[in-house]
Amino acid sequence: MQKLRLRLSLLLLLLIVLFGTFSYTLIEHMKPFDAFYMTLITISTVGFSEIAPLTQAGRLVTVFIIISGISLLSYTLGQIARVFIEGELQELLGRRKLVKQISDLHDHFIICGYGRIGQAICHELAKDNFDFIVIEHDESKIERLEHDHYLYLSGDAASERMLLEAGLARARGLVTAVASDAVNVFITLTAKELKPDIFILSRAGDLNNEKKLLRAGANRVVSPYYMGGSRMAQILKQPTVIDFLDTALMSRHLGLKMVEFLVSPASSLVGRTILQSGLRRDYGVIILAIKKSNAEMLFNPGPDALFESGDVLVAVGYEQQVAKMGRAIS
Repeated sequence: MQKLRLRLSLLLLLLIVLFGTFSYTLIEHMKPFDAFYMTLITISTVGFSEIAPLTQAGRLVTVFIIISGISLLSYTLGQIARVFIEGELQELLGRRKLVKQISDLHDHFIICGYGRIGQAICHELAKDNFDFIVIEHDESKIERLEHDHYLYLSGDAASERMLLEAGLARARGLVTAVASDAVNVFITLTAKELKPDIFILSRAGDLNNEKKLLRAGANRVVSPYYMGGSRMAQILKQPTVIDFLDTALMSRHLGLKMVEFLVSPASSLVGRTILQSGLRRDYGVIILAIKKSNAEMLFNPGPDALFESGDVLVAVGYEQQVAKMGRAIS
């Protein structure tokens, strides 16, 4: 709205200048430049003498230019000053707000890159209300970030300063999702040097670079092209299985949700078996797997499987059921 007013006032000021130039040219028979000069010194009130003696009609034109031009010039200059002042103020306040939002982040994710993969990751995290911040330097992608209303920093994700500014010390994990595998390796090395225990999920455009990313410190490496091809092959081979998984786990209208819970030392599950815990009886959830603290994975554990501190429980059920179970066992 402010910029629209400024454009309108500039346009009206230009029209007055044109009106004065043409009026003096036609009425007083001045040369075009002299008429233009006469109009400007009249609007600016610098007090220079007239180019030539004016007729009655010329004086009326001058009076009109003085009344309308000076008022409009003052208004236009005020609008210009206001735009600059408000712009600086908004930038300052916006920066302070950003710093406050980032300082409030804890146990969040840092997403490096907002391409197609980064966008998909952010949309999924946002759906489940996970805190995250994006680091991106591409102006076109930053416009998309602003449109999506996601918290972001503009800069190089491989920069130590940028990672620290994004709250790496307090972060839960980091995702390297830029298009270049070499840049992903560099981001991983930098992040691991700053925070050795940070969980890093890295994208690999070339499956041959997976080992390089793992050696650099990535905890998990995903190749979107390989996974996409593998999924398409599974649809060809077992379409009903894929349909079931998509319907049960990806379709939100059914209300089903697959979740994981860390069994903390204070959890009521410690030292109890699946049967003793009564999870299925009380909450109607299905225990799919238990990941032990030594990384051993127990798939479809039996009723005598024992819960221990540090285990990660993987279950599926309706959203309200798994949320209630999470509150009970945490």
